[in-house]
This record gives sequence, structure tokens and C-alpha cells, in this order.
Amino acid sequence: MPAPIRYTADIEQQQPDEATTIAQLNEQFDIVLDTTAEDYGHAVRAVHAKAHAILEGTLTIDADLPPELAQGLFATPGEHKVLMRFSTNPGDILDDAISLPRGLAIKILDVDGERLPGAEGRSQDFIMVNATAFQAKTAAKFLGSLKLLARTTDKAEGGKKALSAVLRGVSSALGAVGIESATINTLGGAPNVDPVGETYYSTTPFRYGDHIAKFSLRPVAPGLTERTGAIIDTAGDRDAIRHTVRDELRSIAGEWEFRVQLARDLARQPVEDATVEWDEQEAPFVRVATLRTAAQDSWDDARVEQVNDHLRFSVWTGLSAHQPLGNINRARRDIYRHSADYRQHVNRCPIHEPE
Repeated sequence: MPAPIRYTADIEQQQPDEATTIAQLNEQFDIVLDTTAEDYGHAVRAVHAKAHAILEGTLTIDADLPPELAQGLFATPGEHKVLMRFSTNPGDILDDAISLPRGLAIKILDVDGERLPGAEGRSQDFIMVNATAFQAKTAAKFLGSLKLLARTTDKAEGGKKALSAVLRGVSSALGAVGIESATINTLGGAPNVDPVGETYYSTTPFRYGDHIAKFSLRPVAPGLTERTGAIIDTAGDRDAIRHTVRDELRSIAGEWEFRVQLARDLARQPVEDATVEWDEQEAPFVRVATLRTAAQDSWDDARVEQVNDHLRFSVWTGLSAHQPLGNINRARRDIYRHSADYRQHVNRCPIHEPE
């Protein structure tokens, strides 16, 4: 197997129109933010607005990792407190019958080291979804999809539920012949799976100290893996996911492997095209840490308020050793900050990193 690629600053290829695209993305997200704030009387996130579970846990970094894996946060064995937020991806809070991709945001506390520009506090954030690749090659391509989604915010939820049922059938038929459509999933055709059994991926690449990597979190506790692929019955309960997960996690001690996938061939594992899935046969995922949660109430009121209203998650909160890479990640830097600033202003509630 080829050696991991060494990170250098010229790995990235910035495009001349990126600043314009980011400004246009923020304009579209403002449509979502303004609409939902008016509807709810409270500002919510521009993406992944609806949380389903919020957990506290511990990340234990493996000892005796080989040099190429002992990088950045993972260079020093030890334990860190962790906050986890499970969600679905729209910027409005929809009935769970509209089945959408799952998201997971992780905030690792008490992380020391050189920080990314503008990264406050001592946290390292990782943001993942239950898909192996991003839906758009560039921020400009994503802008086209966002324009459509922004204008459907808070519109005809009953129609969205009906469309979701149709799209699930289409997605299932495509899956039977080995095809998966990110567009269909995003519009409501994703399988309505239990989020605790899913494997999550960063989809975009990051610096990994001396190297380049993608990240993944895979469930290993039997109580979680037996829920992998399980479909949640949402009939008559718009918050069925939250209620199902809450019942499960009251008695399940969670355990996940935090894994790293090192790039070994930039032609096969590109930095600037996040739609390319990195083949695990060519660039395998390797465990570098274990994330554990005790059985707990996954919808504790105080914790929900703290995480939903007082915290932000951003791939640009963390160490320079884990700098986000590629066009999509460069766009996320300003977009995530823009959404958090909007929530802070409208809700008159300070957003800050935990001490």
C-alpha cells in the first residue's frame, strides 16, 4: 500500500469566484433563517435545525498509534469529554415522516494546541453525515440546490410528506440495483433509519497533521449495531425519532470507533472534489480513538438548551493540525459563522465555546 500523502499548503486549489459564491450562499441561507425565525419566534440553525438526541460522552485516544496516525489531537493518548448532537439536515423543523439524511456533530473538549484562525476556546469539532461523499462537487454547484431548498422552507409540509413517501420508493428501487442518489435522499427519499445505528463520515477532507484524511464514526456496541438499518415508525408522531432514540439510550451504553482514512493517491482521493468516495480498499479506515456514552436521557432539558441555543458546531473550530481542506470546506468557514451570528443576534443569547 502506498505511503500516506504528505500535507503541503499547495494541496488546495482556490478558485477566483469563491468569495462571490460564499456571499450568494449566505443570501440563500438568510432566506431560510428569516423564514424559520419568523415562524418559530426563535432563530434556529440554517442547516441541521432539528436535533433528535444530545449526549455527553468520553473520547479515549488510543495509545501506541503509529507515527502517521499519532497526529494533531490524536498524538497524545488520553480522555476528553465529548458532546454529541444527532440531527437531520434541513434548516426547518419538519415532521419526521419526511425522511432525510442523518447528521452528527461532535464537540471534543479541553484540546490543546495551535488553533485555526478565529477558532475560539479549546474545542475540536467534527461534523459528519451518514453518507460517504458530499452531494455537490463545489460550493457553486451546492448553491444551485440551495436556491431550490431555500424557497421550499416552511412550505406545504403535507406535500413534502407525500413526496418523501414516493421518493423512498424510488430510492429503494435504485438501491436494489446498486444505485444511490444524494439528490433524492436530500429531497426526502433517504431511508428513515434509526440514527444511533448509523456510521457517519466527514465526507470532506481535512489536514491530519503531516497528512490528509477523512474521518468516520462507526458504532460497535451491540445495542447500537442491532439498530443499524432499523426503520423508525413515524406514523402519528412528528418527533418519532427523538422519542425512539430517547427510549433506546436510557438503557444502552454507547460505543463507537473514531476512524481516520489517510489519503494515499491524490488522483484517487482528491481534495477539491468532495463527491468522490475514497475507496476503502485503497485507503482503509483505521481506528484512532473510542467514543463511549453511558446510558442516559438523550433529551435532558438543560443539556438540550445548552447545546441547541448556546453552542455552535463548525469544522473550523479546532486545531490547525486538522484544518478543513477543499472548496466546500473553505465555503463552510464563513457560512457556519454567519448562521451562528444570526442566531445570537435574533435570540439575544450569547453563543460561545464551553469552558
